[in-house]
Amino acid sequence: MSDFILKQISSIEKVYLDSDGDFTEISSCRVLKGERFSYQLAFRCNERLRGSLEVVSELADCVRLRFVGNVPSEMPCFPDSTAYCERTEPGLFPDVLYPIDNGNLIIKSHNWYSVWVSVEIPADFSVGFYPITVIFKNGTDTLAQATMNMEIADAVIPEQTLIYTQWFHSDCIADYYGVEVFSQEYWKLTESFIRTAVHTGVNMLLTPIFTPPLDTDIGGERRTVQLVDVYVNDGRYSFGFGKLKKWIRLARECGIKYFEISHLFTQWGAYAAPKIIAETDGEKRRIFGWETKSDSEEYVAFLREFLPELTDTLRREGVADKTYFHISDEPSGEQIESYSRARATVSDLLADFKIIDAASDYEYYENGIIDNPIPNTDRVEEFIEKGFKDRWTYYCCGQGGALSNRFFGQPLACTEILGTQLYLNKIDGFLQWGFNFYNSAHSLRCINPFETTDADGAFPSGDSFSVYPGKDGAIESVRSEMFYRGLEDMRMMQLAESLVGREKVVSEIENRFGKITFKEYPRSVDDMLCLRDIILEIIVQNSTENI
Repeated sequence: MSDFILKQISSIEKVYLDSDGDFTEISSCRVLKGERFSYQLAFRCNERLRGSLEVVSELADCVRLRFVGNVPSEMPCFPDSTAYCERTEPGLFPDVLYPIDNGNLIIKSHNWYSVWVSVEIPADFSVGFYPITVIFKNGTDTLAQATMNMEIADAVIPEQTLIYTQWFHSDCIADYYGVEVFSQEYWKLTESFIRTAVHTGVNMLLTPIFTPPLDTDIGGERRTVQLVDVYVNDGRYSFGFGKLKKWIRLARECGIKYFEISHLFTQWGAYAAPKIIAETDGEKRRIFGWETKSDSEEYVAFLREFLPELTDTLRREGVADKTYFHISDEPSGEQIESYSRARATVSDLLADFKIIDAASDYEYYENGIIDNPIPNTDRVEEFIEKGFKDRWTYYCCGQGGALSNRFFGQPLACTEILGTQLYLNKIDGFLQWGFNFYNSAHSLRCINPFETTDADGAFPSGDSFSVYPGKDGAIESVRSEMFYRGLEDMRMMQLAESLVGREKVVSEIENRFGKITFKEYPRSVDDMLCLRDIILEIIVQNSTENI
């Protein structure tokens, strides 16, 4: 019999190839109806085997097993942000969650690996105790087995109220898979990625009416994924919205509730128009782009013809009240003038819609230049102290160090804790820019995310994407699962608040951990397990059959 070691551990620990095996083992858990609960089976074997996995449980149909694969990182964190990182040196990091086909698994030798166990509890499932046993086999021989004693409590986790967008880059799907944009294969793959986004908690979808002018080198361009057809005849514009309607209907079928229209002007100051392709005299050509100033007469005239027809289409599709617009991403304090001019160009045409943009300079909000700014997590507390309404926040590569994020080098607790931070600060919406950005920085080239995870050394690994392109569509990561777990923490806290009041929930948390901020928060595995237990205990002690 092979020397096979198996340990059942929480999802909060990373199982590195060279782990010492000193994991915090768990044998039981308590979950809510409607919750997705995850844990891991860490294992090590002294020889390579062709194994298989078997699940024995009344919950077997609710259990999903995936193998945690390792991917390379040359920059797991910025060199000046190492103090709070788990690992800072280049190497292999456990992240991608590979499907396990028919329970068959190649058991590799000598290193530590893990199987990710996800249990999706139906909202109408009966309460009680449900052991889940996973058996590792080599042929007919049992190598080892582990049992999770799961208790389903008599309470249902509420639906997500947070608006969450993680920017969706459909050009990267077409580029990676080598398919034509808007082909049958493109739509099939796009559906897979949208459904996976929804599964990770995303409920707002970046919608490329024109190719989004995001992370694009000045003078460069990304692959055209323009959903609106533009025609120019005798100096007049006309528009086709068939692809946009298909996009909206597909997204809603997948579970998307909100839409954000891609930016009407270029990133970092709104200096130019996005790339726009039109059919003119039977030929397609670019009519606007980097060479077009944002306040040029030609582009302003175009927008004033286009936006009324776009907004009418959104109303007819029944999504106008769930649609948000963008002007320009991340304008700085020095770009107030250019941003203000761009905003003034369209503000009257979008009076019935919310305009949101990632902007962390308070002057934009204070002076009414942006009614709904999205400051980063490093600055949002300043906004809150000054009476910030419609609270949104975001993080990207700049929010490292003590801040929560999803970088490879950080402990997974730093990814999960964001849900608690969002709850405690009454945040309404969260934005992160990289759901599937498979490009180098400034989109100079396409990359293979299984090989290059730091956008060619521009961002810490984990910033630019949280899902991978699998054989037939998107596959998730350890980080996407832990972020979702954080969102579930937020939902549990909202349920607890509905039972005992917000003051009680906050006091119970602070009695154990002190005041939690975006920089000061519990970071250990034990602390995160304790935080979950505190909230669950409030729910179980105060819930009724009518919840």
